[in-house]
Amino acid sequence: MTSSTAKTPAPGGPSPSHPEHLGHVIFITAAAAMGGFLFGYDSSVINGAVEAIRDRFDVGSAVLAQVIAAALIGCAFGAATAGRIADRIGRIRCMQIASVLFTASAIGSALPFALWDLAMWRIIGGFGIGMASVIGPAYIAEVSPPAYRGRLASFQQAAIVIGIAVSQLVNWGILNLADGDQRGEIGGLEAWQWMLGVMVVPAVLYGLLSFAIPESPRFLVSVGRMEKAKTVLREVEGDNIDADARVREIDSAIHSEHKPRFTDLLGGRFGFLPIVWVGIGLSVFQQLVGINVIFYYSSSLWQSVGVDPSSSFLYSFETSVVNIIGTVIAMLLVDRIGRKPLALIGSAGMAISLGCAAWAFSYKDTSGGQIALPHTQGLVALIAANCFVLFFALSWGVVVWVLLGEMFPGRIRAAALGVAAAAQWIANWVITVSFPTLSDWNLSGAYLIYTAFALLSIPFILKWVPETKGKALEEMG
Repeated sequence: MTSSTAKTPAPGGPSPSHPEHLGHVIFITAAAAMGGFLFGYDSSVINGAVEAIRDRFDVGSAVLAQVIAAALIGCAFGAATAGRIADRIGRIRCMQIASVLFTASAIGSALPFALWDLAMWRIIGGFGIGMASVIGPAYIAEVSPPAYRGRLASFQQAAIVIGIAVSQLVNWGILNLADGDQRGEIGGLEAWQWMLGVMVVPAVLYGLLSFAIPESPRFLVSVGRMEKAKTVLREVEGDNIDADARVREIDSAIHSEHKPRFTDLLGGRFGFLPIVWVGIGLSVFQQLVGINVIFYYSSSLWQSVGVDPSSSFLYSFETSVVNIIGTVIAMLLVDRIGRKPLALIGSAGMAISLGCAAWAFSYKDTSGGQIALPHTQGLVALIAANCFVLFFALSWGVVVWVLLGEMFPGRIRAAALGVAAAAQWIANWVITVSFPTLSDWNLSGAYLIYTAFALLSIPFILKWVPETKGKALEEMG
């Protein structure tokens, strides 16, 4: 689902720096990025319901972690099948299917009659997340004018972090309506049920917006709808482009492409080609530093150290704002200072922040029946968590996806990306499932483990990760 390169506009046509239909393209991109918003929203919204689900169904940490992580199972299947579905029925239809899955998951998760029922709806929602995580970036790349493709592609990551922030804000508002009780009743439902159910609103909006945007020109060409493809190209690149030449170019690229196979990734002493292992390493390190612990469990984490529920939701939202700020910084710097320097800065900052958090949590006091931290250590823990999120967002949160899109040779790019993405979902699942048990065992120890992975990522970057700044994709061999 890659897009071909556009030719220079004809004299008198729209400037590549100022396409005449840029406003329309921004609307199309923002509509497609709603999938990223739902990705972030659904991934984070469960954060507000963790303790209520534990209490409602009377389950321990290990079982609770399986329910929280259930969405990741669906994510893996959704991501694995989305490309094939989109090539068969189109990008827009794929978005609409994801919208239906998101909507069904929101309703089902809000009205579960048993724990397994809740887990099932989480898996269905995860399938939608997986589809959106693949289709959104692919569609945006295919409809964006070449001169703006990089900046428009960043809409997806920005939408994800905004979705995380909005979910935290909604959870906080609902909790306040329930007088700070996650199981407090509002209109016949408990607060946590409203938290999960509110996702119906953006899910339906995503579906409605999908009817207002055009199908990808690449897909239209692939199914022989040449005239419609020309119309869409004129809408997004300007009326004066040579639409006939662009359609011929796309058609030629489709027929000349090599469809990568899994066997193309094999080679060397350790199974995969070395560059594939580097991609897997990037994906795994991105998750093993524990970033999803902050977004999946942040409210219950702050409650466990003595912060009252209403305040803990405020801290979660504030952390999400820090995530957005860090993402914007990364977008501004990644093409200026390079991928490797930014990743190294992030690794060092994360290691220091995680180490400070581990030190703070080593002072926890359980004598009163609940975990509490001394004032100084509690303040250090809060600052360290925000610094960790900031350093992650301005580095690994964006850099990993940039590198994975650039570092692989063209003949294996799609297949290698699939393997790296699968490794990322698996690592995400491992962290999500293990954290409750680790925190019950030793909260400080859990953060020391994440600190160790942040430190190990530094020599990994220095020795194996290539710098791709300023290089053409064709140079990756």
